[in-house]
Amino acid sequence: MTRIDRVTTSGVFALDGGTWEVDNNIWLVGDDREVVVVDAAHDEKAITEAVGDRNVVAVVCTHAHNDHITVAPQLGENLHAPVLLHPADDELWQQTHPGRKFWPVADGERIAVAGTTVEVIHTPGHSPGSVCLYLPEAGALFTGDTLFAGGPGATGRSFSDFPTIIASIRDRLFALPEETRVHTGHGDGTTIGTEAPHLGEWLARGH
Repeated sequence: MTRIDRVTTSGVFALDGGTWEVDNNIWLVGDDREVVVVDAAHDEKAITEAVGDRNVVAVVCTHAHNDHITVAPQLGENLHAPVLLHPADDELWQQTHPGRKFWPVADGERIAVAGTTVEVIHTPGHSPGSVCLYLPEAGALFTGDTLFAGGPGATGRSFSDFPTIIASIRDRLFALPEETRVHTGHGDGTTIGTEAPHLGEWLARGH
């Protein structure tokens, strides 16, 4: 049985000279023996305590805004796990962790954990390298900042684009089963079936 744990941490998101206080969701996906960590926000201790003595297969970053990768390099080192990120977000990554390495992850890549498979879906728009992680067997989708309850992630800052995120959501995420549970990078979750009927409203408002 796939186990999904949420850890919430608080810190600062910084981009384009602005800063915002944010609460981030970190997701642990696996079972009692091994997990994939989705995002590495703010507080390494909180994440490692939630992992416990489980083996970490990978730390997967949904994108490279600083609040999602704050402690990624040291978390990967201390948990003896590769840090995975789509290479289209390398420029953003270097703003927070200059000179540090990550493992590139690609659209369609599959990560085996706890007897199931996590599928990587490249969903650019919030950032060039944004990805979502899909667990078909569990009917679960981890969207980072691509899709929230009530609409797409923000696209009013550098490296983002509204038409691109709309295309990612429409063509990739809304093709998934309606009952798919959406676990977001901030705030409460939703389902694909709840959000899909509102695509026209998002297009009309332009964000």
